[in-house]
Amino acid sequence: MQKYLAFVLSMCLSFTSMAQQAIIDSSKYPALKTWTATQDQANMMQQLGIKKLRPGPSPNESEPNHANYDEAQADPCPQLPDVLTTKNGKKVTTPEQWWKVRRPELIEDFEREMYGRVPKSVPKVTWITKITDTELVGRVPVVAKQLIGRVDNSEYPLISVNINMVLVLPQNVKGPVPVLMMFGFLPPTLPAPAQPSLADMEKLNATFKEMMIKQNPEMKAIFDRYPAYAPITRLPGPNFFAPAPTGDSPPTEQLLAAGWGYCTIETGSIQADNGAGLTRGIIGLVNKGQPRKPDDWGALRAWAWGASRALDYLETEPQVNAKQVGIEGVSRYGKAALVAMAFDQRFGLALIGSSGKGGTTLQRRVFGEAVESLANSGGYHWMAGNYLKYATEESSFGRKTGCDLPVDSHELLALCAPRPTFVSYGIPEKGDAKWLDQMGSYKAAVAAGPTFKLLGTRGLGASNDYTTEKMPPVLTGLMDGELAWRQHNGGHTDAPNFQYFIPWADKLLKYERSAKQ
Repeated sequence: MQKYLAFVLSMCLSFTSMAQQAIIDSSKYPALKTWTATQDQANMMQQLGIKKLRPGPSPNESEPNHANYDEAQADPCPQLPDVLTTKNGKKVTTPEQWWKVRRPELIEDFEREMYGRVPKSVPKVTWITKITDTELVGRVPVVAKQLIGRVDNSEYPLISVNINMVLVLPQNVKGPVPVLMMFGFLPPTLPAPAQPSLADMEKLNATFKEMMIKQNPEMKAIFDRYPAYAPITRLPGPNFFAPAPTGDSPPTEQLLAAGWGYCTIETGSIQADNGAGLTRGIIGLVNKGQPRKPDDWGALRAWAWGASRALDYLETEPQVNAKQVGIEGVSRYGKAALVAMAFDQRFGLALIGSSGKGGTTLQRRVFGEAVESLANSGGYHWMAGNYLKYATEESSFGRKTGCDLPVDSHELLALCAPRPTFVSYGIPEKGDAKWLDQMGSYKAAVAAGPTFKLLGTRGLGASNDYTTEKMPPVLTGLMDGELAWRQHNGGHTDAPNFQYFIPWADKLLKYERSAKQ
């Protein structure tokens, strides 16, 4: 039923958009460019003067071009850029130097070379509450809201962007409460919609039968044969005797039981997850349906922008502690969550799950997934066009590799400091493939530590020497500081780490669940 309602809502918005476009004089606007991902990538290569890109390695170890999994060959340029040394070679020794000099330098490099710039002309988002429902999730009473963030498209009405989000807040605790924002690829739905009473259900069934018979008189004979049959039935109700959530319970239930709220955002309603969609979505809307320039934003930055607009809304919710809103994601959404945390300092904390290249894993590492895997495959649209340069074999500027990048993921993690940042991975045996290079992420987390320390917080409690530190065994978390690491024994998910993330976050946020009287 929830999926059906979400589908109906989506279709209504689509039909509304189509109806609006039908009365728009499209001749007044630049024509929408419609390209395949291959055509779009070729256009970007032409802009950059690139003749040939290196193919990415295969994750299949039986293939001739299989990825490297030999640690002895994983670090062709082992010396990382020093996170606390400015471009003119000066050491950063005070927080003031970090905030005024070094952090802006890193932001500029990440925007230009990796994730792209958010245009100054991005239109305003207006949030509309479609549904507000009082529900029960397990034994927790909640208020659930289905929200639409409508982006002003008056400058280019040929493209409509409506951000889909659901917010769920516990009602058995005193607010305001912390909230974890989570990226997803399906339209968010309400967790446990309130249902009609038995009396109302009888009325619904009576009316429904009348409509069916009027539409098709043959239905009367069927209903006469089964007079007690009710076509519309109630969904299973809440289980008031359900056991309390455990570490194996869904993360959303663990959050609610701990007195947290959560919200989910559909990334596809912000920007499509493919290269062909770059002339649509929020990127296409700002570019008026035209291709990107080399330093324009990619999908990761667009999704992060959408999360920031959702945070704008959460700042207006009295039941939400807007200074304790976290951001979470797994895989490509882990990359986006890290980008959101790094660029928007309003996010209070982050849980970054199995993010790989483009996330917490070092770009310079050649282990499993490579720079070429993102630049010359289905993931190039996540990044700025300039990122293609680092997979270039032949071009007007020569050959470049990940070693030529001016920044790396340890510096992206450093941009999150001093706010609590939890790096999560699973194990290859359960599906969190070694392709993701867990070791490369651990090294990056260690190398980010000096920035956390400079700003008065704690890194991983290690020596900050990424060349010598050993990655801890699975299930051995390093969670004594604001920068945390834990590798669970599950697969490509961060769900097993929620039972550790929540108390870690509660402690650092100084949040104590307070029951309502």
